[in-house]
Amino acid sequence: MRSGIVAAAFAGLTIVTANAQSLQERVPMCLACHGEQGTSQNENTPSLGAQTAPYSLIQLYLFREKQRAAEPMNEMTKGLSDDDLRTLSDLIAKLPPPQPVVGTLDNARVAAAQALVQQHRCNFCHAPNLAGQENVPRIAGQREDYLVKTMREYKSNTRHGYDASMAEVLQPVTDAQIVELAYYIARLK
Repeated sequence: MRSGIVAAAFAGLTIVTANAQSLQERVPMCLACHGEQGTSQNENTPSLGAQTAPYSLIQLYLFREKQRAAEPMNEMTKGLSDDDLRTLSDLIAKLPPPQPVVGTLDNARVAAAQALVQQHRCNFCHAPNLAGQENVPRIAGQREDYLVKTMREYKSNTRHGYDASMAEVLQPVTDAQIVELAYYIARLK
């Protein structure tokens, strides 16, 4: 089932690659996992809505080249051209931002996390509203479970970025602080 946003995005895209049909067939599968409206409903699967196109392009390239190992993503990007990757990253950027977790906020947790964001300068690279910029991802409204998983992987150096900055930033951050950061970030618009 395609949402209106996906249909509108495809109507506006001009796909000139030889593999265009293959790309069009893959997009619904991508959105089934990552969320047709930009918000993933699947545990430990990132929401892609409003993700910056440069960041998405880099990640798609890393998956295609198997420099970032995640079997479903390596398989989904297999055989896609550079133009296909650009088309996908532009489509992702046009999806609506993920819907943050709703409910009553724990003000003490929010305040603690806001202090951590300032202390570790998350708001410098990821932008003041944590909506990302250029090749730095949007993390505002991201799934809480995915944020915890990703930060733990960066800290333990089991997830390699295309640069070492996240591993370095997260070294002094405790696991309890990672949980607080994820709580706060998942609730940002």
